[in-house]
Amino acid sequence: MAGVDLRKLAQRVADALPTDVVVEVVITGSVSRGVADDASDIEMLLVTREPLALEACLGFARAAGLEGLGTWGAQGGPSRLVSGRREQVPVELIWWPRDYAETQIDRVLAGAMSSTADALVHGVPLRTTGLLAAWQERLRSYPPELAATQIEHAALPWGGFAPDGVLTLLRPGDRLALIEWMLDGALRVLTIVFALNRVWKPTTKRLAARVAPLPIKPDRLADRIEEALTEADPRRALRVMTELQLDTVRLAPSGPNIDRARSWLAAAVERLGRQAQH
Repeated sequence: MAGVDLRKLAQRVADALPTDVVVEVVITGSVSRGVADDASDIEMLLVTREPLALEACLGFARAAGLEGLGTWGAQGGPSRLVSGRREQVPVELIWWPRDYAETQIDRVLAGAMSSTADALVHGVPLRTTGLLAAWQERLRSYPPELAATQIEHAALPWGGFAPDGVLTLLRPGDRLALIEWMLDGALRVLTIVFALNRVWKPTTKRLAARVAPLPIKPDRLADRIEEALTEADPRRALRVMTELQLDTVRLAPSGPNIDRARSWLAAAVERLGRQAQH
């Protein structure tokens, strides 16, 4: 992919799509952010006037020069997902009928968290009737009440059982359970941090760069997540993650789940500290 201008290639794909069918073409992902590298693909959202059958989407993609076509993900509903390659570059096309696209914005603002909002906020139009600009305006502000709900929901698992229960994750042969708990914890930490900063949560790719500009966050956020998930000693890994969770909830405003999590995580850190001394 070296030497290929992905933005220009995406524009050629967009220009080959029929204007009477596809009314909005948005490039998203690393290309829209200007951080694409040799491992990057092209991700595009195509908004159509009406719902399309998968066979029609495949036909339009083929006519736009894509080869090796395939699909992925759930096949139900109005969304269609088509993958392929053009000029040896992987391309992913997400097809949404306009009415469905509008409901996705409504769902995000109602609390259905996904990376959709972040993708649209940073999306770049390759063909537009003004839809993307309207969506970006709606997503310009992250409502404070939505942030508060996300923070409280993310803190929910941290408490309600004895803090000593974390020690069960250190049983020999239970590494999968430990990794599952830590991964879930890391994602909840990120949910809280992005909500505290009133920034739409992105994917976890390029995490260090994504969290670097956030003013409200625990020290060494990305480094500590990496450390916990790669640490060979399960006791140290769990302690690093639990300390990160505690530092995160200490930054959050008071609420039933946050208050319980502060107390529970502090006790869990203390138990893990005593365990390390034996």
